[in-house]
Amino acid sequence: MATESSESEEEGKIRGGNDKLTVDEDLREMGKNAAWSVSSCKPGNGVNTLRDDNLETYWQSDGLQPHLINIQFQKKVRLQLVALYVDFKLDESYTPSKISVRAGDGFHNLKEVKSVELVKPSGWVCISLSGTDPRETFVNTFMLQIAMLSNHLNGRDTHIRQIKVYGPRPNPIPRQPFQFTSTEFITYSTLR
Repeated sequence: MATESSESEEEGKIRGGNDKLTVDEDLREMGKNAAWSVSSCKPGNGVNTLRDDNLETYWQSDGLQPHLINIQFQKKVRLQLVALYVDFKLDESYTPSKISVRAGDGFHNLKEVKSVELVKPSGWVCISLSGTDPRETFVNTFMLQIAMLSNHLNGRDTHIRQIKVYGPRPNPIPRQPFQFTSTEFITYSTLR
């Protein structure tokens, strides 16, 4: 019985991180198409620092937990991966330890998609939004909310240095089961 509980404790834990963000070529960054908001921030450390591609800047929350990052899209999008840059070595107690990712049509019907525990992360941490069913490889949603539920060393405020949100790259030719890779093939892909 003790083995089962220790295995379930390990599930959902993410250790370490990567210095360089690497994602599959069939994914594209979707964050530029969204409206971003946060539950709170310290002056000079607002929502714009999450998207400035600078690992030296960070969003810092201000107030009671949970700290929320809301990502809203104008139309329903497919999302597959959330990448966060956090650094325990620099931020210590400001580093999140428990994160919940929620999806829905708006604030009124958000449901938890993933819950992960970070163990002293340093670098890019990737959270897959795929479900337990192998056919569920993405989440179809209008809104994504990332909630920081607790921090390392019982810290109160949170530092997140960067966030990227990825979804599957659309097929350039609709109703085509396969994808052409060269411009020459794409040019002659349809019959007149």
